[in-house]
Amino acid sequence: MTGIFVFGTLRHDPVLRRVAGGDVAAEPAVLPGFAVMRAAGTLWPVLVETPGGAAQGRVLRVSQAVVARLDAYEACFGYQPQPMMVAVAGQMEQVLVYRSMQGEARVDGPWSLDDWVRGWGDLETLAAAEVMRQLATASPADVARRVWMIAARAQSEVSAQNWQRPGLVGRNPGRDAVDLVDCRYPYSNFFTVEELTLRHRRFDGVLSAEQDRAVFRVADAVTVLPYDPVRDRILVVEQLRLGPYAHGDARPWLLEPVAGMIDAGEPPETAARRETEEEAGLTLGALHQVARYYPSPGGLAQVMISYVGIADLPDDSGGIGGHAGEGEDILSHIVPWDLACTMLERGDMANAPLVISMQWLQLNRARLRASG
Repeated sequence: MTGIFVFGTLRHDPVLRRVAGGDVAAEPAVLPGFAVMRAAGTLWPVLVETPGGAAQGRVLRVSQAVVARLDAYEACFGYQPQPMMVAVAGQMEQVLVYRSMQGEARVDGPWSLDDWVRGWGDLETLAAAEVMRQLATASPADVARRVWMIAARAQSEVSAQNWQRPGLVGRNPGRDAVDLVDCRYPYSNFFTVEELTLRHRRFDGVLSAEQDRAVFRVADAVTVLPYDPVRDRILVVEQLRLGPYAHGDARPWLLEPVAGMIDAGEPPETAARRETEEEAGLTLGALHQVARYYPSPGGLAQVMISYVGIADLPDDSGGIGGHAGEGEDILSHIVPWDLACTMLERGDMANAPLVISMQWLQLNRARLRASG
């Protein structure tokens, strides 16, 4: 058996079980001369050399098969094992400790496992399960490039679990009315495809036959339609969309609101402001939520949160933008209100969030203009 000292998120048993593939024997331990600190601006732990310090953790007693799983998981985050001396039950012992290959990060205080569990525990448990599943067919380097999207998908799932709709109409059965027989992953990369075999309790009370279905899993996203109530105009962005292209659309460049994924740990409102700055170079004023909805619930596992954002839109607000690091090629257009309504009526707005946001704005425009 190999001894491995863990000081951070692997001290959370639900995460550890998913990474290790089962329960792991562990005992309290201390790493002298170090402290577990919080990476600046985050809730993530880093190990910092500290004279007189004593980093609290646990030593895991694991097989080589589990070591290989732990090594692969930690490599996705830029960590590799190093032999170090720790104190276990008052005796010094050499074990492996995962250290960052990028050197020590900036820190802003001690790290708290309890605080991290409250903020990230459920999310990271789901993300760890997907990381390990993807590692079965991909290298740590490949999975590392997808980690942020994996975490965003996990946050989407946590958000869905906590989303309480009023249920004013309908029987609204719970998840326990679905019997998941099997789940397969024929494609896992930046996005994933899940093939589900399931049955469910029908409205007449009878259990349905088994059904085979496929779901495309993304991460939750925001859209923002910038509106200038003083000049009475909106801003829309134009870009190539591969969905229309694959569908055979003769003109696959669509007019849309600003849109983007919600990063793990990021409130939707923050994502909305960030994406508007990145795509259109705009700083928003007030944000008005239009709706939170499933854009295509039959086969797309994603929630969209749409906003109208108050913005200053002078004549020179349009132009080319987008996040250079993400290969975005985006052209912004300023559209006067009357023309925007004509575009909606004649079908020039073929993007669902844009249609929904425009219809909301038609209902609320007078109020927004009155308030300036």
